[in-house]
Amino acid sequence: MIGCMIIHGYTGGPYEVEPLKEYLQAQTDWELYVPTLPGHGRELALDGVLYEEWLEEAESRLQAMKKKYTKVYLIGFSMGGMIASYLAAQTKINKLVLLAPACKYISPKHWLINTVEVLRDLIKGNLHNNRLYKRYRRKVGAIPLQANVQFAKLISYTRNYLKDIQAPVFIVHGLQDDVVPLRATKYVYEKIGSKEKTAVLFADSDHHLCLGADQAQLNQMVYQFLTKKDIEAPVSTDI
Repeated sequence: MIGCMIIHGYTGGPYEVEPLKEYLQAQTDWELYVPTLPGHGRELALDGVLYEEWLEEAESRLQAMKKKYTKVYLIGFSMGGMIASYLAAQTKINKLVLLAPACKYISPKHWLINTVEVLRDLIKGNLHNNRLYKRYRRKVGAIPLQANVQFAKLISYTRNYLKDIQAPVFIVHGLQDDVVPLRATKYVYEKIGSKEKTAVLFADSDHHLCLGADQAQLNQMVYQFLTKKDIEAPVSTDI
């Protein structure tokens, strides 16, 4: 039997990767797990939570899966990609998928563009229709500074384990990503120790790959990678 765990991103929750989970459930008989990391979910409670708790939660789930399944796949989105990388370096798994792995974060170029966009809509009185405002407004005031420090510590810690990954790896990045810069995916691709690694870029996708414009193609490609050796899709592999 096959078990697959999908790990969400910082300040997010299972809803970020739900379309991918649903697609894999419909296509396979695998058992899929999408744990909610401590302090995360629809209602954030990050005050006092340490990054070690995020690692421990994912690691305990993986160890339970290793005892139950003959094959284990890991999928990680954003911060979850760095957690999945750490786990794959520590424990033998069969395949690893990284969606916008956040080994570096906040793209200055896109941050500036988005800030101008928000300010323009604010001046026009159209802020309630702004895509970024609608996406992040619930998080404003719910993320303590201490949580951001823990996030930075996790990235710094897990980055050191990339070289120890030996499982086949599939990495995806959206060129419209306003959170994680493209250089993050380049860095991950270069540092990962596996000899079997593929990276693809989606021109129209932003950070939330599982919810974005290329969602259908992403689902198909992840499925192809996890079930076959070759990925057939007309996307860029230049990173």
